[in-house]
Amino acid sequence: MYGPAAVVQAPQGNAGPTAMNTTNWSDSLGPSSVLPPIELDRPPTDNSGPGRTQRIAWRRQALLLAAVIGCLTVFMLARAMANNPHIAAEWRTTASGHLELADTPLLTLKPFVGRELDAVVLPDGELLPFGVLTISHSARWITDDSVRRDLVKVRLATAQSLEAGQVTLRFRDGAQVELKPRPRGYGSLGAMFWLMSAFAMVLFLVGWIVPLVQPQLRNLLYAVMAHAQAAQLLLAAVASVPALALPSLMVLRESSVHAVLEAVTGAAIVHAASLHPARLKGRWLIAAAAWAATLAYALPSLSGTLTQDWWWGQSLLLGDGLVCIALLSWSHRNEPHPFAVVMRRFCVVTVATLALLTLAVSMRPHLPAEVQPVASVGPVIWGVFFASVVLLVPFISRSQNVMREFAMLAGISTIATSVDLLFVAVFSFSQFTSLTLSLFLALGAYAAIRQWLVSQMMGARALTTERMFQHLYRIAREVEARPERAADRMIELLRNVFEPLETHRSAGRAQQSRIAGNGAVLQVPLPNLTDNPTVDGMVSLRFAERGKRLFTQEDARLADRVLEQLMRALAHDRAVERGRSEERTRIAQDLHDDIGARLLTLMYKSQSKEMEEYVRHTLQDLKTLTRGLAAKHHPLALAAAEWKTDITTRLEAVRCELEWHAHFDQEVTLSMIQWSSLTRILRELVSNVISHSKASHVRIECRLHNGRFSFELADDGVGREPAKWSHGLGLGGIRKRVKLLNGTVRWQERDPVGTLCSVDIPQLVRPD
Repeated sequence: MYGPAAVVQAPQGNAGPTAMNTTNWSDSLGPSSVLPPIELDRPPTDNSGPGRTQRIAWRRQALLLAAVIGCLTVFMLARAMANNPHIAAEWRTTASGHLELADTPLLTLKPFVGRELDAVVLPDGELLPFGVLTISHSARWITDDSVRRDLVKVRLATAQSLEAGQVTLRFRDGAQVELKPRPRGYGSLGAMFWLMSAFAMVLFLVGWIVPLVQPQLRNLLYAVMAHAQAAQLLLAAVASVPALALPSLMVLRESSVHAVLEAVTGAAIVHAASLHPARLKGRWLIAAAAWAATLAYALPSLSGTLTQDWWWGQSLLLGDGLVCIALLSWSHRNEPHPFAVVMRRFCVVTVATLALLTLAVSMRPHLPAEVQPVASVGPVIWGVFFASVVLLVPFISRSQNVMREFAMLAGISTIATSVDLLFVAVFSFSQFTSLTLSLFLALGAYAAIRQWLVSQMMGARALTTERMFQHLYRIAREVEARPERAADRMIELLRNVFEPLETHRSAGRAQQSRIAGNGAVLQVPLPNLTDNPTVDGMVSLRFAERGKRLFTQEDARLADRVLEQLMRALAHDRAVERGRSEERTRIAQDLHDDIGARLLTLMYKSQSKEMEEYVRHTLQDLKTLTRGLAAKHHPLALAAAEWKTDITTRLEAVRCELEWHAHFDQEVTLSMIQWSSLTRILRELVSNVISHSKASHVRIECRLHNGRFSFELADDGVGREPAKWSHGLGLGGIRKRVKLLNGTVRWQERDPVGTLCSVDIPQLVRPD
């Protein structure tokens, strides 16, 4: 079982060699959810032009013809049922298991209201007992062959009497009445007939849309499933019409046709599972075995020569379900695909529901007579549930809430009916008690595990707000630090949120994220965050949660909201940074104008050469500080040059030689915090050399490799035993600033003299 495929076309424009094919949505025949599996390795093709227009027009005409055929079929069926002979009467089941005439507009039947029906009298005088099971028209779920044959005999005789224009009813008190049936008319068909017919019509049209979008074997197999279940629904619609008997043409083989249609659906499911999502080895042998088993069952069943017909049919359908589960597991193990996981969940739920219903119906002979008509309700709901699952398959990756809820309610109703029958058969509860218990259990289970069912069957995942914002703001910080790699960081954010198996970037433009490949692919537009908010290509994510689920429209909306929040976070950070930059510029200007002017005056008025030199160095330090505060960008190479110049000037004043080495594998820009911290660390280390070590030679070596920054400062001074040094404001300030950069610092002795200070910052910049 799988979704339909659609025609894919390459995007026009400057798409690169890795560009992903996208679908032309405006020309799609089916609903927007009927989308193709994306083929990344297929070369671009030009589907534009008159040829493509003619293909689209032909398919639309074929779909229109199918719609006309479907409407005519429903109309002709309704007309046949409206013209079918009918006895206008309402019947109810008594506590003894008989039929009682509840109401009738017929004057000849009015005197018999409240009496129990006993039999139908044939023209030759033979009496055919007419019980509560006889009026339940479908014999599909009658387990005993002899009981089924007797019921078919009574129904056929009743139908022939109605069609002959006269029927005789005998009541349990011995009274008889002859009635002349009249056509029922459209108004007596009942609401259930029209609802089931409309459902069958929808399923019939979807079965045509899928292969018309793209004629492939797997899509044709889906059409077989859909049309078989549409026929099932039409049979159920006819059986829902209130009457003493169905038309005689339907009575003879109605149960066999039901069973064969379900067997055909099961064989198509097995065949499809061997082809999609992965083509399995031996798939033709598997398909041949499935169709051969169906044919071996269908021929004797339709001819009426098969014994234990019901058990063979149920075993075949359950076997097809188990084989489908095994094939989907095999497929996912060979080639992980979320569609295999999702469809396996649906198969498990469907097979479990069918097994429970089979168990409950098999206990029908042990039920009281008045409860047995309830056993016919479960199979009807099962038919609706099975058809709903088939109809849901093409839309499995979409948020089709109505259809999803409808399928779950039908499944819960089937389980509730099965539990009701089991309560009566196993625990000998009364009908009211068992019905009340099963109803409360079913509604309680539905309310309690509904969200879990949606999560397990559809593969939806609740993404915690904490987790999403954790990734969001981490990526925002990295984008702010490296705006040229904004697209890569956004792709990484999408990977963290959706955990796809594969990610491909391509050219193209779109306003919003969209689903492709029947949920296998999520295509997200990437806004350009460095220059302007225009779209800068697309990213395609394949197979959510490492191939465990399909993408949904909720995922597309989530992707748009995540990128929107990322852009807002970046805009907020940029606004905050602009405010900080303006404040730093103001402080730098005030320091330059006020403190700088006072120091300059003090230098000119100094009483000694030493004081003048000290004030000059202080002015130089202030100039370096204000320039750093006012600068918007701090390239590492420029900062290193300033450090070297400043350190050289200071060491020359004490006649100390500087040996400087710098090795950077990339050009990076330091943040204000990084520049300020590194500048003060170096300044304090050099101040310690000048003040305490009495060194004549200082060697400084700076390195940047794969984002890791380190430097070493070695001197030949008198400093020894660094472990015993007191950690005052100087050394304590160095440790705090290094820790602020998530780095480490250590001092050690050098042989024969001097000390060595090593500073290591593992991630000064994020590696590419």
